[in-house]
Amino acid sequence: MSIPSISMTDGEALMDWRALTQAFKAGHALPKADVGDTFLYRGTDTVLSRAAWIDGMGVAVKTATIFPGNPAKGTPMVNGAVCLYSDTDGTLEALIDFHLVTKWKTAADSLLAALMLAPEDASEILIVGAGTVGASLIEAFGAGFPGARFTVWNRSPAGAEALAECYPGTRVARDLEAAVGTADIILTATMSSEPVIHGDWLRPGQHLNLIGAYKPDMREADDAALRRAKIYVDSFDTTIGHIGEIETPLRAGVISRDDILADYYTLDRFIRGRAGDITLFKNGGGAHLDLMTSRYILERWRETQ
Repeated sequence: MSIPSISMTDGEALMDWRALTQAFKAGHALPKADVGDTFLYRGTDTVLSRAAWIDGMGVAVKTATIFPGNPAKGTPMVNGAVCLYSDTDGTLEALIDFHLVTKWKTAADSLLAALMLAPEDASEILIVGAGTVGASLIEAFGAGFPGARFTVWNRSPAGAEALAECYPGTRVARDLEAAVGTADIILTATMSSEPVIHGDWLRPGQHLNLIGAYKPDMREADDAALRRAKIYVDSFDTTIGHIGEIETPLRAGVISRDDILADYYTLDRFIRGRAGDITLFKNGGGAHLDLMTSRYILERWRETQ
């Protein structure tokens, strides 16, 4: 029997944003995942492998190669694949495109939190950052919040304008503070090391969903935002001690461990904000979510065969 190799193009045709969030819920009802990362370096080139094992679901190893010199040669900087293995006997079940898994995992991770925490009638969604993730957030949140209007802000207005042209009806914000003030949901997808969202800009009832920061020296929201909000994460294990968004204010005493109310292994503690609450979610995007996404993709692929 041949092992399926699922490409970005073939996989995209199978996917459904809301269904993937339900798959995440089901995955977190299983025993807690074991996860591990490894890094290899050669000068500026990197090989990153992230592995996860969930008893009852299987094993995924997602490997990315990051070669910064590639774009000058007309080759993508980031390449990779996900190997999905059987939980029963460890045999390889599928080879899945890295970009397919990453796109759907990242945006659906944030969508699940927003569906539980954001105002149900949210109609104004602001995306901060006009890169690849920003585009997938328009797709995901368009499915999760039908009829909502999207606004994009980017440090380079040209980047925001280019993204808006790809999604008719999307507006471009010039003033970030003003755009934050009118949004019901704020999604950040930047590579910033300094906060771009200030807590003093926020108003009661908003949902702030932080996606971009993934290293100890990266942050997208300032201390005031953390102090004002009810804080949730996708995983305690992959955010606390790892990502500056959470770890820096913890070390500084701005927030305490008790202020981080729940992760996806305690979904019953995700409580939609009342009119006076600001909810904040930190997307850490661990390897266990890559596994859940890969399993969902393979199951959808099998349904079509």
